[in-house]
Amino acid sequence: MSLLELPSTRAEAWRWADFGALSAAAALAPVAYGEADHFLDLPGARLLFVDGVLDEGRSDLRRVTIADLSGSDHVLGRHAAGKGWSLRLDRDAVAEPVQIVHVATGGENHLPAEIVLADDAAAQVVETFVGAGWSNRSTRIALGRAARLMRSVRLLQAAGFSSMREEVELGAGASLVAVFLGAGRAGTRIDGAVTMAGEGAYAEFGGALLTAGDQRQECAVRVRHAAPNGQSHQLWRAVAADRSTASLAAAVEVARHAQKTDGEQSLRGLLLQRTATVNLKPELEIFADDVKCAHGATVGELDARALFYMQSRGIPRPRAQALLTRAFVADAIDRIGDEVVRAAFASDADAWLELAL
Repeated sequence: MSLLELPSTRAEAWRWADFGALSAAAALAPVAYGEADHFLDLPGARLLFVDGVLDEGRSDLRRVTIADLSGSDHVLGRHAAGKGWSLRLDRDAVAEPVQIVHVATGGENHLPAEIVLADDAAAQVVETFVGAGWSNRSTRIALGRAARLMRSVRLLQAAGFSSMREEVELGAGASLVAVFLGAGRAGTRIDGAVTMAGEGAYAEFGGALLTAGDQRQECAVRVRHAAPNGQSHQLWRAVAADRSTASLAAAVEVARHAQKTDGEQSLRGLLLQRTATVNLKPELEIFADDVKCAHGATVGELDARALFYMQSRGIPRPRAQALLTRAFVADAIDRIGDEVVRAAFASDADAWLELAL
């Protein structure tokens, strides 16, 4: 993909973008992928995509279908068009968990997806990214009245770049909880646009980015309240080690008629070394006059007094650092409702900490 097709970093939404890493990932030479099973111990559908192509012999689609899907108008999302996966549930339907594993073996791959839940339907989707290369995804999510979706995404690629465009629309009383964990060594961009289109909609959209070496990860998410009585919570945590950079941009927009909105943003960064960088940018655009919106953004280091106390109780310094960092990340991970998925995310974070510390 040509850099000429990408936006300028002078554009506010792309100010921290790492286009060099994206281009380098797209040019990675092919690598072999093993037979490792990255699926969690959950019932339900299992889909394995290798370089964006379904491995039918190792997949069990259940209610998921493969269909021709269009990309979005987003600068990266529009490249993800063609054959993709689709989960559509009728009214009152409740699906077993859907697991999707994406394996990259070098070069670039693009894949569209859609999750469409009718009124009162419920689903859980878990995605895992592994391998090396540029994995580009565009996902459209539409939730009907009182529909419920739990979405968990593990970004574990060892090299390359993962880019995700999430476009979400919530109907009246619909609920979305989406948690992302960047715990691999690849660059990452999570790009989200969430519209609270129905009255009383609820959305949690957040996660943790863990960076080390010269790695760069970023998210840019905008939640738009377009109806009254909506609630949104954006909780992001970033941990940066070595010379890495983690960037979090979270915006809330409240339309003029979206009264009684409750919007919250919590962005916190932790520097394991002072050579690392965490960028935070919370943003509120409020056009209604009867709302409750709050945001907080802090960057700091591990509490020296807490470290001293733990060491004085016989806990080695690396172990003390890991425990405090794990507690810092837990804020985001603990929002996952499924115990098996939550434990997998915690294990991923612990594995990252062992290498970083």
